[in-house]
Amino acid sequence: MRPLRVAVVGSGPAGFFTVDALLKAPDLTCSVDLFNRLPTPYGLVREGVAPDHPSIKKVTAKYDRIASEPNVRFFGNVTFGVDVDRNDLLRHYHQVVYAVGAQSDRRLGIPGEDLPGSHPATEFVAWYNGHPDFSDRSFDLSHEFAVVVGNGNVAVDVARILVTDPEELARTDIADHALEALRRSAVREVVMLGRRGPAQGKFTSVELKELGRLDGVDVVIDAADLELDAASAAESERSRVADRNMNILRELAAREPTGAERRLVLRFLTSPVELLEAGGQVGAVRLERNRLVAGAGGYLRSEGTGGFDSIDAGLVLRSVGYRGVPLADVPFDRDRALIPNVRGRVTDGPGGEPVPREYVAGWIKRGPTGIIGTNKPDASETVTSMLEEVSGDALREPESPEPEAIPGLLSDRRVRFVTFDDWRRLDAAERAEGERHGRPRVKVVRVEEMLRIMDT
Repeated sequence: MRPLRVAVVGSGPAGFFTVDALLKAPDLTCSVDLFNRLPTPYGLVREGVAPDHPSIKKVTAKYDRIASEPNVRFFGNVTFGVDVDRNDLLRHYHQVVYAVGAQSDRRLGIPGEDLPGSHPATEFVAWYNGHPDFSDRSFDLSHEFAVVVGNGNVAVDVARILVTDPEELARTDIADHALEALRRSAVREVVMLGRRGPAQGKFTSVELKELGRLDGVDVVIDAADLELDAASAAESERSRVADRNMNILRELAAREPTGAERRLVLRFLTSPVELLEAGGQVGAVRLERNRLVAGAGGYLRSEGTGGFDSIDAGLVLRSVGYRGVPLADVPFDRDRALIPNVRGRVTDGPGGEPVPREYVAGWIKRGPTGIIGTNKPDASETVTSMLEEVSGDALREPESPEPEAIPGLLSDRRVRFVTFDDWRRLDAAERAEGERHGRPRVKVVRVEEMLRIMDT
C-alpha cells in the first residue's frame, strides 16, 4: 500500500492533535491534508479563547510546528459540503477525520427567547474575537443591566468582558469593532445565573479567581447561596475542583463592596423562565428559584420551587452549551448533536455499525466538554482506531490518492484555497499592525481582506 493519505476536516485543536498523533504513530508513513472553512487556522483558539487570555493561545506555536512538517498541507477557505464533499475525500484519501467542533448553541426554550437583545453567548464570543461570520453583528450595550445565563467558562468569559475596563482590553487582540462598542457601553451590572448550585458550577478555578482581580468591579454573591445541602457538600468533598471553587466563592462573598463603577452578580439555583418585552426588545428576565433533587445515577438536577422574581436586563446572553451541526451526507445523531461513533470510528447511526475509513475527533465526537488539552487524548483514541483499520485487511485503496489531485480539483472548481504559507503572511501582517498599537495583533475580520493580504 502507498503511504497512508488522511484528510482532516477542521483545523482547530482536535484537528491539529489528530495530525500530531498520526505523525507520531510508530511504523506509519502518512501524509495529512487539513481542510478548514475559514482562511485562518486554529479554530476556537483564535475565535473562542477570550482576548485577555493570551497564555492559552500559546498552544498555536505547537500547531505551527505540526503544520510545518513536510507531509502536512493546509487547505484553508475550503468549505466541506460546498467546495469538496464526502465522496471527494473518500475518493482521494484512505481515511477521513471530521474534527469540526460544535458550531451552534443550545436554546433555553422559554418565552421571549427570540426578542431583540437576546443572543447566544457563542455569537457574542465570535463577535468580540473577530470571527468573519459575526463581524457585522451588533449587540445593544446601551442598557445598564445585562444577564448571562450559564455557569461555565464561556459564561464567565462573556460576563468578564462586559465589565472589564475597555482600556485593559485595548492591550489584547480583541476585534477593533468590539473594542469600540465596549468603550461606548452603558452596561454597569451583569448578573450571571446558574440553574444549579455553586458546587455544580462548570467553571474552572482559574477562571473564577480572575473575577476577584478585576479592577473597578465589585463581585457580589449572596452568602446564603453558598450554603450547601448534604448532597452538594458531599459532592464538593469528592471533587477537588468543586472544593477549590467553593473556597474562592466564599472568599469573594466575604468581601465588602467598594462602590466600584461596575458590578458582577453571581446567582445560583436560579433559572430564567421568561424574557419580558419592553419597548420592542428584552427589558427584564423572569426568574424561578430552584432546589436540587437527586436524578439518575446520583446526578443532582435542578427543580423549580414555584418562587418567582424578575430583574431588569436590556441584554441577555445565553451560555448553556454548544451544539454540533450535521455535515452533508455524514451520519449524525440529532438527539446528542454529534457524529455517532465508537472510539472515534464513525457508525452508520446511533448504536449502528462502523463505517469504513471515516473517523471523528473533538466536540463533534464526544460533545462540547473539556478544555483545549482534552482534545489530545481524545485524538489519540481516534488515531488508535484508525491504526487498527490500517493494520487489518479491510482498508481499501482510494480511487485517486495522488497528492496533486486535490489542488487540481480545487483549482478546477475555482476555489481560492489558502496554504499555510498564505496564513503566515496574514499572521505577520496582523502582528505588525498590532506592534504599531502596542497589541499582540490587530485581527483582520473580513475574508476578502484576508485574501487580499495573502495575495500581496
